[in-house]
Amino acid sequence: MRAAEPDGAGGDEFTSVVAATIDPSEPVFAGHYPDFPIFPGVCVVECVHRGAVVTVPDGARLELAALESVRFTAAVHPGDDIEMSMRWRRSGVFWICDGRVRGPRATVAQVRLRYRISPE
Repeated sequence: MRAAEPDGAGGDEFTSVVAATIDPSEPVFAGHYPDFPIFPGVCVVECVHRGAVVTVPDGARLELAALESVRFTAAVHPGDDIEMSMRWRRSGVFWICDGRVRGPRATVAQVRLRYRISPE
């Protein structure tokens, strides 16, 4: 994963961008689907989560509290480059991360994750 420096970090809202290349040798491709490999949706959500973890606001310690929503709109294939644009906003003891995943052909998914601020 390659993360860009967060934009506007330090307040109650900011944005961040993370990019990744989907390795064609990922074991998930063997069974999903034979002769037409597609990166599973749960793996796309995991990419957003991992991207969120490397761009945590203010170095806060966060725990994933919920996958609030996800909408898949296109497939991710072996070797695809994906970019995850994340918009963060603070809501009480939570940080909400709205992620938009873009692939080489189209927007792939929209994911909303809620993180609880962990006590130090």
